[in-house]
Amino acid sequence: MQEYQSKSILEKHDVTVQKFVVADKVEDAANLSNKLKAAEYVVKAQILAGGRGKGVFDSGFKGGVHLTTDPVEAQSLVGKMLNHRLITKQTPKDGIPVHHIMIAESVDILRETYLCILMDREHNGPVIIASPAGGMDIEDVASKTPEQIKTMPVDIFEGVTDSMAESLAEFLLFDGEKKQKAAQEIKNMWKMFLEVDATQLEINPFVETVQGQVVSVDAKIGFDDNAQFRQKEIFELDDTTESDPREVEASKYNLNYIGMDGNIGCLVNGAGLAMATMDIIQLHGGSPANFLDVGGNVQEHQVLQAFKILTSDENVKAILVNVFGGIVNCGTIASGIVNASKTIGLNVPLIVRLEGNNVEAAKKIIADSGLPIQSATDLDNAAQKAVASI
Repeated sequence: MQEYQSKSILEKHDVTVQKFVVADKVEDAANLSNKLKAAEYVVKAQILAGGRGKGVFDSGFKGGVHLTTDPVEAQSLVGKMLNHRLITKQTPKDGIPVHHIMIAESVDILRETYLCILMDREHNGPVIIASPAGGMDIEDVASKTPEQIKTMPVDIFEGVTDSMAESLAEFLLFDGEKKQKAAQEIKNMWKMFLEVDATQLEINPFVETVQGQVVSVDAKIGFDDNAQFRQKEIFELDDTTESDPREVEASKYNLNYIGMDGNIGCLVNGAGLAMATMDIIQLHGGSPANFLDVGGNVQEHQVLQAFKILTSDENVKAILVNVFGGIVNCGTIASGIVNASKTIGLNVPLIVRLEGNNVEAAKKIIADSGLPIQSATDLDNAAQKAVASI
């Protein structure tokens, strides 16, 4: 989720953010920046990567974050950023194209703090992590000055009480009227966390301004995928323009795809099995091109889509199928493999290792197919055959 989208969600749930507008075209910028009527503007390229301020555009223009007091200069900055590729330490070498620019009211920061609400396995529920040392990596703060970190578990039924919110605000060194403002912001964040089915709401920095305001300047929000049916409006905001098209296509069919740079495509069921498959391929001198996880409830039509996605990568010179049938029926996988091979006219070596539920029937389906599918006795044998086939 882009920064401007996170800010919109925060604002909708009564969490205080700086005023902002978004420009998608250069001509938008003049009117948009004038609407803010700010003493100073911050102009920020919107991409899903960190290090924007120190980034460089493909045009040679430096910096994806700029400050200016002049609305005309704000428009000029938008023109220098929009539709160019921004290269940072977190982007691919050729950068990421910038399609949106956020123009925001600059915040006169007096002090930066950190606040995060997240679901935590260790506490078996939500916790709030707070630190008066905001604006930097919280991992560094935790390792160098652990006394500056406060972790507060939250009872999911009781929620964040007034006393909890005030205790956190006090730990963050807000005092007087600002303490009450910060406590109210924290309660609003908790309410939002529940309402949007968040798994993480990280505010860094959570600031005190020179004017005595308490503002969430930047936010990172994670959402529970299982709540998509309840949060359709939020999930529709997902910007897939920066994602691998194969990952996007896979998600349409409830498949998980991760692209790599090798030449053996891997179709598996389960992330653990995927990692083991890739490790053994490398052990035998091969290199995985990807892994595609079909999950535990895969149906035959999903296997067809999986093969289409795998073969869309021109670097794939062989495919290794490694499936353990626990929940999934090996017969379903075998039928899907045979039909997919025929439908797409598969022309690269295909090695299949199946084990578990209904495996004997599955092996017979493959043997009777008349297709040049190589069966493997175990994972080690499958990896050897896949590498040898190339």
